Amino acid sequence: MNDFDYLDEGEVYLDGACQSLRPRPVIDAINQYYAEHNSCGERVKYKWGVETDAKVEETRELVLKFLKLSARKYTASFTLNTTYGINLILDQLDAKYFNKIITSDIEHNSPFLATMAFSERTGLPREVIKRNEDGSMNLTDYDFAQAIVVVNCASNFDGRKLENIKELVKTVHKVGGIVIVDAAQAMAHSADIVRGVEADAICFSAHKLYAPSLGVIVWRDDLMPKLTQGFVGGGMVDDVTKDSYLLSAENKEHRYTRFEAGLQAWGEIVGLGAALKWLDKLPKKAWQNLEKNTTELYDFLRGSEKVHLVNYKANPTMTFYVGGLDSHLLGNALSREEIMARTGYFCVHYYLDHVLGLPPLIRFSLGLHNRPEDIAKIKKVMEKIIY
Repeated sequence: MNDFDYLDEGEVYLDGACQSLRPRPVIDAINQYYAEHNSCGERVKYKWGVETDAKVEETRELVLKFLKLSARKYTASFTLNTTYGINLILDQLDAKYFNKIITSDIEHNSPFLATMAFSERTGLPREVIKRNEDGSMNLTDYDFAQAIVVVNCASNFDGRKLENIKELVKTVHKVGGIVIVDAAQAMAHSADIVRGVEADAICFSAHKLYAPSLGVIVWRDDLMPKLTQGFVGGGMVDDVTKDSYLLSAENKEHRYTRFEAGLQAWGEIVGLGAALKWLDKLPKKAWQNLEKNTTELYDFLRGSEKVHLVNYKANPTMTFYVGGLDSHLLGNALSREEIMARTGYFCVHYYLDHVLGLPPLIRFSLGLHNRPEDIAKIKKVMEKIIY
């Protein structure tokens, strides 16, 4: 794609599951912020600030539109990343409303460790649910009464989706629990799995969505009574006396400040807005190209007896190891050929290492920037290395 024209002809980037490349319109939007209206949002009245405020507000609206969630029920707040967002919510949830905290076995360390820390801090029991091969949950096997459920809707090592996510949310809500969704891996290429899902919070990282490094929390307004304010600072209050303060979030219009202490990453927020506009206008051909590249590379890997895939089906994110070959050495060999891929356990140590007992792996995660010639080069280099 011309929007990624800065890629050299021989460079192949396969680490979109960590962070996607940024298309030209996103880079241009960030540069425009710094060159034309570099200002502190929500604090100034001069024209640069007015323009920044307008673009930030537009991004909040675009996020809710992208997820097909109503602004009457939901608020979009910005933070550092998915990990920070999940921790920020859990740190402020009042444990008296809940009986337990639940996560699943295929989680990234973000929710896995955060739920562990919450359990240790509050004394509430923690359960780890086994997910099915297709990523779904057996909802009748567990007691969700007054539970905090923190799970991904798409895995970051093989892309498997929480196919029954809507049923999960309904089941948990019926018995007084809440659901916090880690949508970091879904937003770029599998957003349909989470669109319109009325979870209590959806956390994701803009840097996996063709946008700058940024975190987003999309949360139900009725979650606020269950939160205790424990992280405060500038930009969050309407008034301060010697021993008290009035939170801006008490006003629906400024509800987003509930999780936005201090100065925000205004340029990155503007960049996210540009990314969402770019994705909305993307031609169908771009998605067809990603699907074709995914199928071709997956079929190639699956066709070798030496390649052991973790995936159960084709997905832009595919993880594997090659029998008799150290994955880190393979990653280095690919790097010498200008093929950039991630090796290790991808922050899923519990499941990949301790449950499956797999050696360190290599991950190919494709994106909208990948060209057909990238796939041809990967196949050629892999054949040379493997055989």
